[in-house]
Amino acid sequence: MTDTSPAAPPQKDHGRAGRDLPAAIASAVVLLAAIAASLFFWKPAFMVIVVIAVVVAIWELRRGLSAKGIDIPEEPLMLGGAVMVVVAYLYGAPALVTATAVTALVTMLWLLRRGIDGYVKNASASVFTLVYVPFLGSFVALLLAEGGLGGAGLDDDGVAGIITFILVTICSDTGGYVAGVLFGKHPMAPVISPKKSWEGFAGSLLATIGAGIVLVVYLLDGDWWVGACLGVIVAVMATLGDLCESVMKRDLGIKDMSQVIPGHGGLMDRLDSLLATIAPIWLLLHYLVFA
Repeated sequence: MTDTSPAAPPQKDHGRAGRDLPAAIASAVVLLAAIAASLFFWKPAFMVIVVIAVVVAIWELRRGLSAKGIDIPEEPLMLGGAVMVVVAYLYGAPALVTATAVTALVTMLWLLRRGIDGYVKNASASVFTLVYVPFLGSFVALLLAEGGLGGAGLDDDGVAGIITFILVTICSDTGGYVAGVLFGKHPMAPVISPKKSWEGFAGSLLATIGAGIVLVVYLLDGDWWVGACLGVIVAVMATLGDLCESVMKRDLGIKDMSQVIPGHGGLMDRLDSLLATIAPIWLLLHYLVFA
Protein backbone atom coordinates (compact mmCIF):
# COMPACT_ATOMS: atom_id res chain seq x y z
CA MET A 1 0.00 0.00 0.00
CA THR A 2 1.29 3.43 -0.94
CA ASP A 3 1.63 5.97 1.87
CA THR A 4 -0.29 9.07 0.73
CA SER A 5 -0.09 10.98 4.03
CA PRO A 6 1.50 14.42 3.71
CA ALA A 7 5.14 14.64 4.64
CA ALA A 8 6.06 16.56 7.77
CA PRO A 9 7.44 20.02 7.01
CA PRO A 10 11.22 20.09 7.16
CA GLN A 11 12.73 21.66 10.24
CA LYS A 12 14.54 24.86 9.43
CA ASP A 13 18.25 24.65 10.14
CA HIS A 14 19.60 27.75 11.84
CA GLY A 15 23.19 26.51 11.69
CA ARG A 16 25.61 26.76 14.56
CA ALA A 17 23.74 29.75 15.92
CA GLY A 18 20.89 27.48 17.00
CA ARG A 19 18.33 30.25 16.57
CA ASP A 20 16.46 32.28 13.96
CA LEU A 21 18.76 35.33 13.85
CA PRO A 22 16.47 37.78 11.98
CA ALA A 23 13.60 37.11 14.39
CA ALA A 24 15.96 37.20 17.37
CA ILE A 25 17.44 40.54 16.33
CA ALA A 26 14.03 42.08 15.64
CA SER A 27 12.71 40.95 19.05
CA ALA A 28 15.81 42.28 20.82
CA VAL A 29 15.50 45.67 19.09
CA VAL A 30 11.85 46.03 20.14
CA LEU A 31 12.59 45.06 23.76
CA LEU A 32 15.60 47.36 24.01
CA ALA A 33 13.65 50.24 22.48
CA ALA A 34 10.90 49.84 25.09
CA ILE A 35 13.48 49.73 27.89
CA ALA A 36 15.35 52.78 26.57
CA ALA A 37 12.15 54.80 26.20
CA SER A 38 11.09 54.08 29.78
CA LEU A 39 14.52 54.90 31.24
CA PHE A 40 14.95 58.16 29.38
CA PHE A 41 11.44 59.56 29.82
CA TRP A 42 9.91 58.17 33.05
CA LYS A 43 11.74 55.77 35.34
CA PRO A 44 8.66 54.19 36.97
CA ALA A 45 7.64 52.93 33.50
CA PHE A 46 10.70 50.70 33.58
CA MET A 47 9.39 49.19 36.82
CA VAL A 48 6.21 48.30 34.96
CA ILE A 49 8.33 46.41 32.42
CA VAL A 50 10.16 44.60 35.24
CA VAL A 51 6.88 43.61 36.92
CA ILE A 52 5.51 42.27 33.62
CA ALA A 53 8.73 40.32 33.07
CA VAL A 54 8.51 38.80 36.57
CA VAL A 55 4.89 37.75 36.05
CA VAL A 56 5.59 36.18 32.65
CA ALA A 57 8.69 34.41 33.97
CA ILE A 58 6.70 32.88 36.85
CA TRP A 59 4.09 31.68 34.35
CA GLU A 60 6.84 30.11 32.24
CA LEU A 61 8.42 28.37 35.21
CA ARG A 62 5.06 26.99 36.31
CA ARG A 63 4.54 25.71 32.77
CA GLY A 64 7.99 24.10 32.69
CA LEU A 65 7.75 22.56 36.16
CA SER A 66 4.39 21.01 35.32
CA ALA A 67 6.25 18.71 32.90
CA LYS A 68 7.54 16.91 36.02
CA GLY A 69 4.23 16.98 37.84
CA ILE A 70 5.15 20.02 39.95
CA ASP A 71 2.31 22.50 40.38
CA ILE A 72 3.29 25.84 41.92
CA PRO A 73 0.53 28.38 42.73
CA GLU A 74 0.66 31.29 40.31
CA GLU A 75 -1.56 33.72 42.20
CA PRO A 76 0.48 34.37 45.37
CA LEU A 77 3.78 34.16 43.50
CA MET A 78 2.76 36.65 40.82
CA LEU A 79 1.13 39.08 43.23
CA GLY A 80 3.92 38.75 45.78
CA GLY A 81 6.55 39.07 43.07
CA ALA A 82 5.01 42.31 41.82
CA VAL A 83 4.89 43.68 45.38
CA MET A 84 8.55 42.72 45.92
CA VAL A 85 9.66 44.72 42.88
CA VAL A 86 7.64 47.78 43.91
CA VAL A 87 8.73 47.84 47.57
CA ALA A 88 12.37 47.31 46.56
CA TYR A 89 12.16 50.40 44.36
CA LEU A 90 10.30 52.52 46.91
CA TYR A 91 11.80 51.40 50.23
CA GLY A 92 15.04 49.54 49.53
CA ALA A 93 16.67 46.23 50.46
CA PRO A 94 15.18 45.75 53.97
CA ALA A 95 11.66 46.04 52.56
CA LEU A 96 12.55 43.56 49.81
CA VAL A 97 13.70 40.99 52.37
CA THR A 98 10.49 41.42 54.37
CA ALA A 99 8.28 41.17 51.27
CA THR A 100 10.12 38.03 50.17
CA ALA A 101 9.61 36.35 53.55
CA VAL A 102 5.92 37.28 53.66
CA THR A 103 5.36 36.04 50.09
CA ALA A 104 7.06 32.72 50.91
CA LEU A 105 4.86 32.23 53.99
CA VAL A 106 1.68 33.19 52.13
CA THR A 107 2.56 30.79 49.31
CA MET A 108 3.12 27.90 51.72
CA LEU A 109 -0.17 28.67 53.46
CA TRP A 110 -1.89 28.86 50.07
CA LEU A 111 -0.69 25.34 49.29
CA LEU A 112 -2.27 23.99 52.49
CA ARG A 113 -5.64 24.12 50.74
CA ARG A 114 -4.52 21.32 48.43
CA GLY A 115 -3.90 18.87 51.22
CA ILE A 116 -0.92 16.69 52.07
CA ASP A 117 -0.05 14.98 48.79
CA GLY A 118 2.81 16.77 47.01
CA TYR A 119 3.01 19.59 49.57
CA VAL A 120 6.77 19.46 50.16
CA LYS A 121 7.53 19.16 46.44
CA ASN A 122 5.29 22.05 45.42
CA ALA A 123 6.27 24.28 48.35
CA SER A 124 9.97 23.75 47.66
CA ALA A 125 9.53 24.54 43.98
CA SER A 126 7.49 27.63 44.89
CA VAL A 127 10.19 29.02 47.17
CA PHE A 128 12.80 28.23 44.51
CA THR A 129 10.73 30.16 41.95
CA LEU A 130 10.26 33.03 44.41
CA VAL A 131 14.00 33.45 44.95
CA TYR A 132 15.06 32.77 41.36
CA VAL A 133 12.69 35.19 39.65
CA PRO A 134 11.10 37.99 41.72
CA PHE A 135 13.78 38.19 44.44
CA LEU A 136 16.73 38.38 42.03
CA GLY A 137 14.67 40.49 39.62
CA SER A 138 13.98 43.00 42.38
CA PHE A 139 17.67 43.91 42.46
CA VAL A 140 16.94 45.73 39.20
CA ALA A 141 14.61 47.95 41.22
CA LEU A 142 17.30 48.47 43.88
CA LEU A 143 19.79 49.51 41.21
CA LEU A 144 17.35 51.90 39.53
CA ALA A 145 16.55 53.49 42.90
CA GLU A 146 20.23 54.48 43.34
CA GLY A 147 19.42 57.72 41.52
CA GLY A 148 16.33 58.46 43.59
CA LEU A 149 12.69 57.90 42.71
CA GLY A 150 12.50 60.81 40.29
CA GLY A 151 14.66 61.81 37.37
CA ALA A 152 15.52 60.08 34.13
CA GLY A 153 18.24 59.99 31.50
CA LEU A 154 21.98 59.40 31.75
CA ASP A 155 22.46 62.00 34.49
CA ASP A 156 20.53 59.75 36.88
CA ASP A 157 22.80 57.25 38.68
CA GLY A 158 20.11 54.58 38.70
CA VAL A 159 19.46 54.86 34.98
CA ALA A 160 23.19 54.81 34.22
CA GLY A 161 23.55 51.75 36.44
CA ILE A 162 20.74 49.91 34.65
CA ILE A 163 22.24 50.74 31.26
CA THR A 164 25.62 49.46 32.44
CA PHE A 165 24.03 46.27 33.78
CA ILE A 166 22.13 45.59 30.56
CA LEU A 167 24.96 46.45 28.15
CA VAL A 168 27.67 44.49 29.95
CA THR A 169 25.40 41.44 30.19
CA ILE A 170 24.54 41.75 26.50
CA CYS A 171 28.27 41.97 25.73
CA SER A 172 28.77 38.75 27.68
CA ASP A 173 26.15 36.91 25.62
CA THR A 174 27.27 38.49 22.34
CA GLY A 175 30.99 38.00 22.91
CA GLY A 176 30.46 34.40 23.94
CA TYR A 177 28.15 33.73 21.02
CA VAL A 178 30.47 35.19 18.38
CA ALA A 179 33.63 33.58 19.76
CA GLY A 180 31.83 30.28 20.20
CA VAL A 181 30.51 30.22 16.65
CA LEU A 182 33.83 31.27 15.10
CA PHE A 183 36.35 29.46 17.30
CA GLY A 184 34.47 27.10 19.60
CA LYS A 185 36.15 23.67 19.71
CA HIS A 186 36.40 22.73 23.37
CA PRO A 187 33.03 22.18 25.07
CA MET A 188 32.71 23.67 28.53
CA ALA A 189 29.93 21.36 29.73
CA PRO A 190 29.01 18.96 26.90
CA VAL A 191 26.34 17.11 28.88
CA ILE A 192 24.60 20.29 29.99
CA SER A 193 25.09 22.67 27.04
CA PRO A 194 26.94 21.15 24.05
CA LYS A 195 27.25 24.47 22.19
CA LYS A 196 28.90 26.34 25.07
CA SER A 197 32.68 26.32 24.67
CA TRP A 198 35.73 27.59 26.53
CA GLU A 199 36.56 29.73 23.51
CA GLY A 200 33.12 31.28 23.84
CA PHE A 201 33.73 31.97 27.51
CA ALA A 202 37.03 33.66 26.64
CA GLY A 203 35.20 35.87 24.13
CA SER A 204 32.60 36.68 26.77
CA LEU A 205 35.31 37.59 29.28
CA LEU A 206 37.14 39.91 26.88
CA ALA A 207 33.91 41.61 25.83
CA THR A 208 32.65 42.17 29.37
CA ILE A 209 35.97 43.48 30.72
CA GLY A 210 36.25 45.96 27.85
CA ALA A 211 32.62 47.06 28.16
CA GLY A 212 32.84 47.20 31.95
CA ILE A 213 35.87 49.50 31.94
CA VAL A 214 34.40 51.84 29.32
CA LEU A 215 30.97 52.08 30.97
CA VAL A 216 32.17 52.42 34.56
CA VAL A 217 34.78 55.06 33.68
CA TYR A 218 32.85 57.16 31.16
CA LEU A 219 29.22 56.61 32.19
CA LEU A 220 29.46 56.10 35.97
CA ASP A 221 32.65 58.13 36.67
CA GLY A 222 34.14 55.17 38.53
CA ASP A 223 37.62 53.63 38.61
CA TRP A 224 38.78 51.45 35.72
CA TRP A 225 39.58 48.52 38.01
CA VAL A 226 35.97 48.51 39.20
CA GLY A 227 34.92 48.15 35.57
CA ALA A 228 37.37 45.30 35.08
CA CYS A 229 36.05 43.53 38.19
CA LEU A 230 32.52 44.12 36.96
CA GLY A 231 33.40 42.51 33.62
CA VAL A 232 34.88 39.40 35.24
CA ILE A 233 31.91 39.01 37.58
CA VAL A 234 29.41 39.37 34.74
CA ALA A 235 31.21 36.88 32.47
CA VAL A 236 31.36 34.25 35.21
CA MET A 237 27.86 34.77 36.60
CA ALA A 238 26.18 35.05 33.18
CA THR A 239 27.80 31.78 32.11
CA LEU A 240 26.73 30.04 35.31
CA GLY A 241 23.22 31.44 34.95
CA ASP A 242 22.99 30.09 31.41
CA LEU A 243 24.27 26.67 32.50
CA CYS A 244 21.78 26.54 35.38
CA GLU A 245 18.94 27.34 33.00
CA SER A 246 20.17 24.61 30.63
CA VAL A 247 20.28 22.07 33.48
CA MET A 248 16.73 22.99 34.46
CA LYS A 249 15.40 22.55 30.94
CA ARG A 250 17.18 19.23 30.47
CA ASP A 251 15.85 17.96 33.79
CA LEU A 252 12.34 19.07 32.85
CA GLY A 253 12.68 17.61 29.35
CA ILE A 254 11.86 20.83 27.47
CA LYS A 255 13.78 22.81 24.84
CA ASP A 256 12.47 26.30 25.66
CA MET A 257 10.43 27.63 28.56
CA SER A 258 7.91 29.00 26.04
CA GLN A 259 7.79 30.78 22.67
CA VAL A 260 6.73 34.24 23.78
CA ILE A 261 9.76 35.97 22.21
CA PRO A 262 10.27 35.18 18.49
CA GLY A 263 13.77 33.90 17.81
CA HIS A 264 14.62 33.59 21.50
CA GLY A 265 12.10 31.13 22.92
CA GLY A 266 10.82 31.94 26.38
CA LEU A 267 11.46 35.04 28.45
CA MET A 268 13.35 32.92 30.98
CA ASP A 269 15.66 31.80 28.16
CA ARG A 270 16.77 35.45 27.92
CA LEU A 271 16.57 36.35 31.61
CA ASP A 272 18.91 33.59 32.80
CA SER A 273 22.06 35.72 32.40
CA LEU A 274 20.39 38.91 33.63
CA LEU A 275 19.01 37.30 36.79
CA ALA A 276 22.40 35.78 37.57
CA THR A 277 24.33 39.04 37.18
CA ILE A 278 22.06 41.71 38.68
CA ALA A 279 22.66 41.04 42.40
CA PRO A 280 26.50 41.12 42.27
CA ILE A 281 26.37 44.14 39.93
CA TRP A 282 24.17 46.04 42.37
CA LEU A 283 26.46 45.08 45.26
CA LEU A 284 29.59 46.21 43.40
CA LEU A 285 28.15 49.49 42.15
CA HIS A 286 26.38 50.32 45.40
CA TYR A 287 29.54 50.11 47.51
CA LEU A 288 32.32 51.00 45.05
CA VAL A 289 30.73 53.57 42.72
CA PHE A 290 27.60 55.12 44.20
CA ALA A 291 28.70 55.14 47.86
